[in-house]
Amino acid sequence: MSRRRALAGLAVTVGALLASAAAAEPAQPPSLTVTRFDEDWSGLADPAARTGRWTEDFKYIPLDGGPAYLTTGLELRLRQEAFRNNLWGDGPAPDDGYLWVRALPYADFHLGRFRAFVQPIAGYAAGVQPSAGPTDRTGVDLLQGFAEVSLPVDGGAVVFRAGRQLMPLGSERLVGARYGPNIPLAFDGLRADLHAGRAKVSVFRVEPVRAGSGAFDDRAFSAKALWGAYATLPNLDLYYLGFRHRGATFGGRVGDEHRDSFGARSFGHVDDWRWNIEGVVQTGRFDGRKIRAWTLGSEGGRRFPDAALAPDVTVRFNIVSGDKDPGDGKLGTFNALFPKGKYFGELSPVGPYNIVSFNPAVALDLRGDVTLGVSAMAYWRYARADGVYDVPGGLLRAPGTSRARFIGKEAEVTLDWQATPELELSASASAFEPGRFIRETGPAETIGMFGLEANFRF
Repeated sequence: MSRRRALAGLAVTVGALLASAAAAEPAQPPSLTVTRFDEDWSGLADPAARTGRWTEDFKYIPLDGGPAYLTTGLELRLRQEAFRNNLWGDGPAPDDGYLWVRALPYADFHLGRFRAFVQPIAGYAAGVQPSAGPTDRTGVDLLQGFAEVSLPVDGGAVVFRAGRQLMPLGSERLVGARYGPNIPLAFDGLRADLHAGRAKVSVFRVEPVRAGSGAFDDRAFSAKALWGAYATLPNLDLYYLGFRHRGATFGGRVGDEHRDSFGARSFGHVDDWRWNIEGVVQTGRFDGRKIRAWTLGSEGGRRFPDAALAPDVTVRFNIVSGDKDPGDGKLGTFNALFPKGKYFGELSPVGPYNIVSFNPAVALDLRGDVTLGVSAMAYWRYARADGVYDVPGGLLRAPGTSRARFIGKEAEVTLDWQATPELELSASASAFEPGRFIRETGPAETIGMFGLEANFRF
């Protein structure tokens, strides 16, 4: 046998082995995301990439045998929350329990460089006291609906998008999807994404959507606007966010707010270690006063995969500025703009304004598909002349005459079970014991918080 024929035979044999291996180990499907539009299921066009999972028939639907295809999916979520002594006994309904129900189907149409994405929502609430708000219910409405075109550029592509969309940025400290509450937060407007290798730069101008209680009555809230640029590089985010709010409220004063946020975030992992550190400086004006605010958030963690229960340890430390002197002509209260819904845990009454927080946590792998989480939180006021706020930025407790910094401490236990690839069941229980500041400024009962959730997604 000649050497050429032997090499040709070897090449054929190796090729057959590689093809067999590829068929035996198909590419992993994309992870399900909160936004859904950033899942790419086009790989299922290759029959060899399919595993036989029943959901694959919904993820790649070729249309008329041509290049066009459709991706569909659905989320059904039931969530029960209950509070005892809510807001330390100071709320309008201290003992409250309610049920959230939402359905999020979607359809994602692709034709070459054009794309159209539509996601309606049906969101209802039962038992919310004293009444359901825009994060509780919206009836039947449009959560997301946008058109998009992708154009090639040297070494990458630029994607132009117009319409209604969820828009979580980075770690969602300032712009989040608000996925935890019943009604996520969408924006109406324009966005352009430049992709170049591992780098991505987004520029946008949008207005937040405010949910109405009836059908198809969600509208952009024109009193607020957000614009800026967000660059994501390997292990580094850099961004500028501009924000306008007509009729904002701080410290009992009402006025127009214009705020500029300049931020940087370092994140990544090495072996079993990981980190996420983010700093933001804010300038601007509110009701004739200069804005000078800032925040520094840090998170570090390590997994121990070889230890019993494979513990995953995380420690978070955050400082968020408040207003030190209401009479100095400056506003020092940080504005978290549109933060994620679950900021300091599953159920915590306080938000990222005028606060110092310390939060150690550990997650334990009980059975591969069952995870137990245990965490603790401690909170202090950053500025004694400023109060305590909730996650959306509403004032919970004015500073009054108290000089105390300690707000309180919280303990939380969570249990998550991935019952099937599509069904997740979870439960949480939290207790918030008030500190000296809460005791000196009003009712100071220990808050009990409980949550149960069933989430079916594909």
